Amino acid sequence: MHLESPEVEISKSQKQIFDFLVSVENFERIIPESIEKFELLDSESFLFQLKGMPVLKLQLKEKEDHSKIILGAKSEKLPFTLTAHIDAVDEQNSKFKLIFEGEFNAMMSMMIKSPIKKFIATLSENIQKI
Repeated sequence: MHLESPEVEISKSQKQIFDFLVSVENFERIIPESIEKFELLDSESFLFQLKGMPVLKLQLKEKEDHSKIILGAKSEKLPFTLTAHIDAVDEQNSKFKLIFEGEFNAMMSMMIKSPIKKFIATLSENIQKI
């Protein structure tokens, strides 16, 4: 399953957004209000749960200075990645987009496609408010 958030323009530098997201505890500030649970597991991972969804554990897997951050599932049961792409527009502005990639059976894909699409869109909207 491949899903993309709308690309948004943010009035922050590429480095500011990167530094914010690489500190995984900051995800609590941009996760949708429908969150039921958020818990920092360590400096590179956290778990969260949205209403009606299972608990998901994310871990910082990879980062490319100021342009890309890849978070991945900490569990093999639901293999997926969430990649943040951060592109500089100029020194004060950036473009931001999230890409969700996961391998799920058809039934699971049908059940989670809409909530995941809404989730990544909300993250992109909320990142503009930091």
